[in-house]
Amino acid sequence: MQNYHVKLVSPVSDSFKCQMAANSLDIDVKKKAIHELSIDADLETPWNVGLIVGASGSGKTTLAKQMFGDDCFDFDIDSKAPVIDQFPDDWSYEECQKSLNGIGLSQVPCWIRPVNTLSNGQTARAIAALQLSRNEDFVVDEWTSVVDRTVAKSMSLCLGKHARRIDKRIVAVSCHYDVLEWLNPDWVIDCNKAQYTDRRSLWQSYKRKEKLDFEIRPVDRKTWRFFSKYHYLSENLPGGIVKFFGLFHQGNQIGFTCFANYTPKRPHHRKIKMHSNRVVIHPDYVGLGLGMLLVNATSKYMHNLGYEVFAKLSAKPLIRAREKDPRWALQKVQRFTPPAGAKMLRGTGFRDAIKTHSYRYVPE
Repeated sequence: MQNYHVKLVSPVSDSFKCQMAANSLDIDVKKKAIHELSIDADLETPWNVGLIVGASGSGKTTLAKQMFGDDCFDFDIDSKAPVIDQFPDDWSYEECQKSLNGIGLSQVPCWIRPVNTLSNGQTARAIAALQLSRNEDFVVDEWTSVVDRTVAKSMSLCLGKHARRIDKRIVAVSCHYDVLEWLNPDWVIDCNKAQYTDRRSLWQSYKRKEKLDFEIRPVDRKTWRFFSKYHYLSENLPGGIVKFFGLFHQGNQIGFTCFANYTPKRPHHRKIKMHSNRVVIHPDYVGLGLGMLLVNATSKYMHNLGYEVFAKLSAKPLIRAREKDPRWALQKVQRFTPPAGAKMLRGTGFRDAIKTHSYRYVPE
């Protein structure tokens, strides 16, 4: 254990009106202008995730600087450059991709846009990925203070899991207590209570009490325009028989998926085949596992309507998710290579030498 002591002194003005205000109180105003905080904390035992929490003015930022250095919040990022171009020069594309996916910034369009065009939540995830890539402790002030509280929980869940996955140390400094359950830290310092709590023996078995409610319902194809820019393939929706579904949270649509019939209708004794595709969760909500929840719930619904449900995928994260899910049975693996001299365009749906995995939905 090491003791950390913070003393914040706010100057008291001696102007006439300030003196009048001070004299109206039967207290020592100068003592009220002093805030002290003394904490005994163990930072020597190995850890990955820490949380410093408390109200504004409780000494969080000053304490963090004392614990991790005056420059712990300093971090250079080029706001006009794409996120993926700011990783260390010796990092491969695969390493950059893995880091961005791990922190929950999984949409490729977010990687290649200038940082200053991203949302507050996306920017925070990008900075986290970049700082962790530079072999430094990641200490972030005002964590999730400018985002929706559900988004804050999604970001915290990703940050905590990613830090443990890559065995790095992160410290979130926040005035919001609601991130604690989702960040699931190894230790917490509550500056309001001047209290240190060691959770190293708790985080692995800890079960969140808070539940988030989401709703799935049919939507119009027009809602695709809000999600198409985040999809990794064509922005065009498939033709033919298509069913559209949206994922909603507190009345706002935060996800989209659809099912399309790619082949002519079968004879009456054969079921119509519908393919799951265009699965998009808004970047701010990535990390809660909503993509597969949306896919599985809607696939089950389509199966119960009498359709056979399939999916053809080329994105590795989507393939890995199917591999772990017993409801999806691998049918075949193919690699598409264009004929000699052929021009393969994005809109055709085929890309040069891309391996695809085809799955069939098998209900529980």
